[in-house]
Amino acid sequence: MDVLLTPSGGKEHLLLGNEAIVRGALEAGMAFATCYPGTPSSEVPDTLYRLRKQFPNKVKYYFEYSTNEKVALECAAGAAASGVRTLCTMKHVGVNVAADPLMTLAYVGVRAGMVLLTADDPSLFSSQNEQDNRYYARLSGLPMLEPCGPAEAKEMTSHAFDLSEELGTPVFIRTTTRVNHAREAVKLAKLGKVKQKSKFVKAPMQFVTVPAVSRNLHLRLLNIHKQAAALSESSPWNKISGRGKLGIITNGVSYNYVADAVADLGAKSKIKIFKVGMSYPLPEKKLANFLKSVDKVLVVEELEPIMEEAARAIAQEKGIKVQIVGKMPGQIPAKSVDVEIPKFLSRAFEYNPRLVRSAIAKAFGLKYKGTAELKLTGMPAPPGRPPNLCPGCPHRATYHAVKEVMGDEAIYPTDIGCYTLGLLPPIQAADFLICMGSSVSSAGGISRATGQKVVAFIGDSTFFHSGITGLVNAVHNNHNFTLVILDNGTTAMTGHQPHPGVNTDSIGDITTHVPLEPLVRGLGVKHVTTIKPFKVRASKKAIKEAVAHDGVSVIISKELCPLFAKRVAPTSKKPFYVNQDKCKGHMDCIKKVACPAMFVEDGQARINPMQCIGCALCAQICPENAILPVKAKA
Repeated sequence: MDVLLTPSGGKEHLLLGNEAIVRGALEAGMAFATCYPGTPSSEVPDTLYRLRKQFPNKVKYYFEYSTNEKVALECAAGAAASGVRTLCTMKHVGVNVAADPLMTLAYVGVRAGMVLLTADDPSLFSSQNEQDNRYYARLSGLPMLEPCGPAEAKEMTSHAFDLSEELGTPVFIRTTTRVNHAREAVKLAKLGKVKQKSKFVKAPMQFVTVPAVSRNLHLRLLNIHKQAAALSESSPWNKISGRGKLGIITNGVSYNYVADAVADLGAKSKIKIFKVGMSYPLPEKKLANFLKSVDKVLVVEELEPIMEEAARAIAQEKGIKVQIVGKMPGQIPAKSVDVEIPKFLSRAFEYNPRLVRSAIAKAFGLKYKGTAELKLTGMPAPPGRPPNLCPGCPHRATYHAVKEVMGDEAIYPTDIGCYTLGLLPPIQAADFLICMGSSVSSAGGISRATGQKVVAFIGDSTFFHSGITGLVNAVHNNHNFTLVILDNGTTAMTGHQPHPGVNTDSIGDITTHVPLEPLVRGLGVKHVTTIKPFKVRASKKAIKEAVAHDGVSVIISKELCPLFAKRVAPTSKKPFYVNQDKCKGHMDCIKKVACPAMFVEDGQARINPMQCIGCALCAQICPENAILPVKAKA
């Protein structure tokens, strides 16, 4: 049995932050969970998906990979309004998709604990922006908790369900990549009892948000905010430690850097730390008392200066004479002239121990001699390793065929997924991207505004997530472009999660497969064709016909992700090699597709047999037919 399902408590286990969140939800008796996967949150739903078949009790929790974040939140809202404890997870940009129901759900409230996990991604390790979702707590009026590591993430998640029920409202858990993907010894408590089934009790004056109802619900939300503010003042997650006349206000993973830095600088007797765990509503009274007790404060928070602005406002309102520094420039009154406040920290990217240690030393005038940087004079530069499509990825074959037909003259809107890597040379088939589903809608705008040929790319999971409505719009408004749906049979980039287009028989799931081609035809698209991208000649012929069609045309490029195929549909294809006697050195195989299994040695193209999966794309490109399958050993 998985350690996360250990029924009794007391023991410690080394858990990933995301695994700790799962355990916290199970200890709270979570009965219902929904999600749309996205790094850095993906291991939470992946773990729930894996564990549901092993759950020791007769009563299990319900879990689903929802079509998108909006659907996930609405489904979870229905369950929580029916009286069962519910968890809804997504990455930070997913909350943008879910924001429409979120704002009104804050009015409506819940009848059982509901926790919404937003996993933020400072430094954009796998995201298109690094927005700070603490603003969503303020925008919606919902409480927010921020753990500093896996152990606290487990405890906060359990507490969040109780807090949600006490206030009758959803509660945010905000993590960041370092919290999600760190490991820590986590002490387990007992698994909670699961109330899986309930009964929806009708209350239209609470749950049907016509204007007359919502006016009263807004007042209800404001009253809940007052209750939450009072709870924040006494929250065990808002802690003050240390002593001295210098102060630091911090939250989340930054607290770990601060605590280590203060110890490293030998400043424990000089610096007092305010660790903010319940970050909204902020404990303003407690914060004001903290500001009164120190002469100078440094605010250490990743991304936006939210707590810094709040601290300055509180100091101004209460007439507290304290210097507050962090990210924001400003001025403090001196006896004769105003003194400029320097910025010590950045609003961009995640922090690290060295950066925080240096900022604390500079802000407080402490002696600090950082470790000397390694001198690399005379050392060769390390080889670059940009992200790349895997060996044998069918997207590469599709891109090659499209570029062979359309060249560089067409405009190529793209989308969120593995195929975003089509941006890189030699493919270079990515010209516009803003969010999931945008390839379809923006293609219509570009084609209508310019009259240029437009070929848009979107993945199968992303199409179900938010591409369908864009395609309906394109058909309705008579746009003129070709959409290529890259159907690799899974949600590949985030870890091979199922989606409505996945044939889940191969992975033993009970969900129903929704095939793409009849769906697309049902949306009104007249020209729909399905290709097998590794059949290059046939693919190019189909692409030519599609782009010649006047109006919206759709190409479904259907081939399993090779990594996923190894698990669900393994094959015995032979790897290929380059016959050096036939090769004339044209390098089309390298210049046009650049598969990672290929390399150049002594001016000749070669193939690494350990990486080649035998897709035969390069063999079809070679003008001398010099690329052949490896012969079986006698």
